[in-house]
Amino acid sequence: MWGVSLQRRCLHHSFCLMKKQKGKTPAEQRWLTRQLKDPYVKASHAQNFRCRSAFKLLEIDDKFRVLQPGDSVVDCGAAPGAWSQVAVQRVNSAGTDPELRRGTVVGIDLLNIPPLEGAHFLSSHDVTDPATHAKLLELLPNGQAHVILSDMAPNASGFREMDHEKLIVMCLSLIDLAERILQPGGSLVCKYWDGILVQKLQGKLSSVFGSVRTLKPNASRKDSSERYFLARMYRKPVR
Repeated sequence: MWGVSLQRRCLHHSFCLMKKQKGKTPAEQRWLTRQLKDPYVKASHAQNFRCRSAFKLLEIDDKFRVLQPGDSVVDCGAAPGAWSQVAVQRVNSAGTDPELRRGTVVGIDLLNIPPLEGAHFLSSHDVTDPATHAKLLELLPNGQAHVILSDMAPNASGFREMDHEKLIVMCLSLIDLAERILQPGGSLVCKYWDGILVQKLQGKLSSVFGSVRTLKPNASRKDSSERYFLARMYRKPVR
């Protein structure tokens, strides 16, 4: 019955997308067609994830074990909440498994994030705002996080270099956030778009993390410039 239910859900989702194609521009129709063919879109609906990006974090965590039961996690750019869903599962912040330590998940976004059991969301909050940092210090056990996650990105302007630069600036702000809340030995996962400023970001990360590696999950579309940095073994800078 469960398998039949998932199949019906996927068929219903595909039918809805097909209906939406009517009256759309050619570009919008191409996007909808790609969504219909995307196995990760279908899987996200089948497994009740809020969007396909969940599979990027699942793949990273399956390979590198970034998230552990009992960990405290801050999810930056959390809307609509798919990465937070993965984090809640992996750190046991909803207490689903009473045999495991219970973690904490806090999500931040300028947009509204629908509620999720096991997560505390700071909607309409700027990750660079000191007031947001103060709230994080209150919400995190001992005021510290084991992991900072970031799948955030600026609204696309259509100018690739400008968008790349904006995202790099957003990623650099995470280093400032790490200095405030990330515990020594902690980890950071952040999305970036490939471009001329990547080396600058990598250098900044390498100055405060013992290990920095570039990742391209299978769930990232092949034609996308999207990449992720996995930075581990955080060490606070000496002032």
